[in-house]
Formats: sequence, C-alpha cells, structure tokens
Amino acid sequence: MHYLMRTEIGEQPEVLRRVADEEWRAVQTVAQQIREHNLQYALLAARGTSDNAAAYCKYLLEIQNGFPCGLAAPSVVTLYRAQLHLQGALVMGISQSGQAPDVVEYLAHARANGAFTVSITNEPDSPLAQTSHFTLLLRAGPERSVAATKTYTATLAIIYLLSEALSGRYDAPQRIHQVATLIEQVLQQEPLIHDLTDRYRYMRECVALARGLNQATAQETALKLIETCYVMCKAYSVADFMHGPFALIEPGFPCLLFTPDGATFPTALESASKLRAGGAETIIFASDAEILRLARTPVPMPNAIPEPLSPMVYAVAGQLFAYHLALARDLNPDQPRGLQKVTKTR
Repeated sequence: MHYLMRTEIGEQPEVLRRVADEEWRAVQTVAQQIREHNLQYALLAARGTSDNAAAYCKYLLEIQNGFPCGLAAPSVVTLYRAQLHLQGALVMGISQSGQAPDVVEYLAHARANGAFTVSITNEPDSPLAQTSHFTLLLRAGPERSVAATKTYTATLAIIYLLSEALSGRYDAPQRIHQVATLIEQVLQQEPLIHDLTDRYRYMRECVALARGLNQATAQETALKLIETCYVMCKAYSVADFMHGPFALIEPGFPCLLFTPDGATFPTALESASKLRAGGAETIIFASDAEILRLARTPVPMPNAIPEPLSPMVYAVAGQLFAYHLALARDLNPDQPRGLQKVTKTR
C-alpha cells in the first residue's frame, strides 16, 4: 500500500524545483524591501513543523546575513496581551496552512505595532497571507498527509533563497535545483532505510542529535517519530546533550545523529565517539566514512553538500526513517492518533 506520506515525500524534488523557478522573483522583492526598510532584527512566529523550519531560519540568517533572529512566543500576545514595540523589526509568520490562529494574531499585532511582516505559506488566500505585507508561497500543491513533508523542505528552500537574496547572490535557484537532485539520491537509498528500520520496530524512546543548522533536522525528525510512530523522541543539540542528558546513555539506548560536513562536524565526531564508548545504539546519517564507522546503523548520505543546504537533504532521510519505522510497527502514518491536518491553537 502506498500512503499519502510516502507520495508526498517523493514529490519533494519537483516541489523544490518549482519553488526555485517560480518564487525567486518574489523573494528578491522581499529582500529589497527588508533592505529599504533598514530592518535590524527578525522575530519568527510558527508552530509544529513550521517552528522547526523557523529554527533553520534563525541559524541561517544569523550565520549568512548577520541578521539577529529570535523565535517568537505567540502567547505573549494572544494570552498575555502584551504590547510589543516592533519598529525596525522583520516579523515572519510560517504556517503551511496559513490558518494557525496564534501565528495570524501575532503577525497582525506586529504589523499594527510597526513591524514589516512576511508570511511563508502554501495557501495564498489564507488568513496569514492576508495579514502580512508580503507573502512567499511554498508552491507544494495540496498536502493531504497529516505529517508535513514537502511543505517543510519547501519552507527551508524559501528561507535559503531569502538569505541568498539578502546577500546579493543570484545563483540560489540553481543551488535549489542541485538540492533536488541530491534528494533524489536520498530517495534511492530507500531500500536500505526500509531494511534497517525493522531493527527498531520495538523502540519506545530515543534521542535525535545534531547541531547548528541541522538542529532543525533533529527537531523535525523527532516530531515525525512522535506523530507517526508514537516513539518518545527528544531532540538535543549535541553540545547540550553532552551535559546532563548524557546520563541517559546505557548499552542499547538509541541515538539518531545527523552529521553533515561543515562547521559542526568535529563536535559531532567527538560526540559519536563518546556515544559509541557508552554503548549507545547509534544511527548516524552522514557522508563521512570515519563517523559512519562509529555507527551501529550507518545511513550513508550524498557527498559534498554545502552545509547551509544540508538540512533539506537530511530532513528527507529522517522522513523516510520515520515512515518506514511506522510501517514496521504496523501503523498507518497517514492517520496519527488524535491529530488532524490543521491544528489551531491560541
């Protein structure tokens, strides 16, 4: 049986190419507006999967653009009724449906209090799109799976394009096309991922570890494991995990580790070695042969992915892992318990 989740995982290369081809001009317009308004910092309002994309946005805009970013707490406005002073701020609302009431209300408050507002959504006529000054569209087509996949990577692509446009670089669409090809390589790894998940069909808890730009990948994979497999998975930065949470490690404790090449790799390699010494059951997603040798379950990834682009590629491997683990546990990944496609919180 082919599930909606798997169908939409497979659509991601096509979606990313469409984003690159059809949304680049709008992204450049937004970047020009940000420069003209002389904005000084950003606040990012989102929930769920979109909140994980916001974590990527925070790292990327700070690393590549020197643009300070914070993750907004919508309840500050929606429940506590605080009045925020947001002149000089970029406030971005991220929601695939554009219907998250607290994100919509936060953006409306921000706009009324001097912020320049941008929404990232898959729905051009949604309340979020109608609330913001500018809207960037995911162009993912209808997403029917409860577990978001293609809208997540499309959001990362939009964020990457925006960062590149703010830097005055113009080859970003070609780079997203390259990512689409790399994702196709990951999809070709599906038989391997299918086979290795059977070992973890009785897993009840685990941790997902990464650092920096791919902290979003750890968070998003943890969410997918929770909602489709009912596995209690907590995401940590490896830097944080090596403090108190390392006490969890005992022989056989499962740890998913996302370790692309780049600035965070030395830390990840050191952490993988300590996890192996502690007896952890390490599931390592990487292209580097040295760190893959430390894995109980290695998941080889494509080589030479620039680190700012790697979260889009590694997220797909995490999606496939969660999808096939759900099947191994005789679960329907399209029907998570107690969930529906659009969750509305205030």
